[in-house]
Amino acid sequence: MAEEKELSQSEQIASLKDKIKEVKVAMLTTFNDEEGLKSRPMATSEMEDDGTLWFFTKEHSRKTDEIEQDHRVSVSYADPGNNTYVSVKGRAKVVTDKAKMQELYTTVLKAWFPDGIDDPELALLKVTIEEAEFWDSSSSKLVNGFKMLKAALTGTRFESGEHGTVTL
Repeated sequence: MAEEKELSQSEQIASLKDKIKEVKVAMLTTFNDEEGLKSRPMATSEMEDDGTLWFFTKEHSRKTDEIEQDHRVSVSYADPGNNTYVSVKGRAKVVTDKAKMQELYTTVLKAWFPDGIDDPELALLKVTIEEAEFWDSSSSKLVNGFKMLKAALTGTRFESGEHGTVTL
């Protein structure tokens, strides 16, 4: 495994933001007493400079019920094309702030919320990150394959790239 790199908190958040900006869909995991962990795809609307993640959702849904019961969530991002992976653990809450919705709303959301910003079920999930971990090997697959082969042939450890943890 690669050596962990020490960065300031703002540098770590900026790095996380950069790593997830091209990932179109994340997996949000919640918990409920009957089924345990439950994951579903979600599109990230924004990651703020303080690390807060925003997602659009329906105000009344199974996921929001689960979040009301247990605020702990996990959000996973994968960008296999760039060999970048991020795992976030944090606390979620449902937010119905129309001004924030207006700020983040895009026409793409009409597919899920045809009434737009006036949809009575429109809400936001605000995820406050407590900790995030990332793995990033931005080298090409060919370069990584060569490094893996070299490690196997020489009996050394494969160094896959950068690994780090952000605690907020």
